[in-house]
Amino acid sequence: MERPVLWQFRFSHYNEKARWALDWKGIPHVRRSLLPALHVPQVVWLTGQKSVPVLVLDGRAIADSTRIIETLEHLHPDPALYPRDEAARRRALELEEHFDVELGPHIRRAIFHALLPDRDLSVTLLTLGFGAVPRRIYDALFPAIRAVMRMDMGIDGAAATRSWEKVAAALDRIEAELQPSGYLVGDRFSVADLTAAALLSPLVQPPEFSYPPPAWPAGALAAFRASVANRPAFRWVEEMYRRHRGRSAEVSAS
Repeated sequence: MERPVLWQFRFSHYNEKARWALDWKGIPHVRRSLLPALHVPQVVWLTGQKSVPVLVLDGRAIADSTRIIETLEHLHPDPALYPRDEAARRRALELEEHFDVELGPHIRRAIFHALLPDRDLSVTLLTLGFGAVPRRIYDALFPAIRAVMRMDMGIDGAAATRSWEKVAAALDRIEAELQPSGYLVGDRFSVADLTAAALLSPLVQPPEFSYPPPAWPAGALAAFRASVANRPAFRWVEEMYRRHRGRSAEVSAS
């Protein structure tokens, strides 16, 4: 079989969710990184839609981090991300869906609302891992890219305020759901823990994240991070990364 290929944004939390699943299961894979906005033709050609991550597996393109994990769990069941017990599995999948919907889009919108006014920082983040020439091209195109991103993600001041409230609610939900084991469901790491931790990674910035982003400057983002840094849910994300992020299973394309 050909190596699985993950088409990704390096900085993205939904892409981190898919990367973490591949790494957790020790599945050797190739990563193809893309530039936001400029990624659209390639991803539409693969899947008919424009979002990443996309995993190409045995010639089949699978879009969406949840569907990627579902496929990996079927083909590579060990180590498991779905609990064996049926009730626990349903609960883990419910929490995965909750954080996918109620956390993922909101933390993205709130963070980009804070970052996009800073052209240099935004370009640095969005071109993470690319060389000087792509960065210069992206910088030249950035005013148009920024406008598209704001429209696509519904970014404005009022929406960002609501999104920060959603992020705070997600921290509340984690703290309410945590079991005596330290996990969200049962006594083992599951898709629920992986999802919540991965989607909070842009805020927490754990050192185990695959592609360390630039430091956030002083402002609304840094202030919100400081206001929640001592919360149990914030420290829990750090602990999940320390315990379970492990080594990368990425391999060379050759």
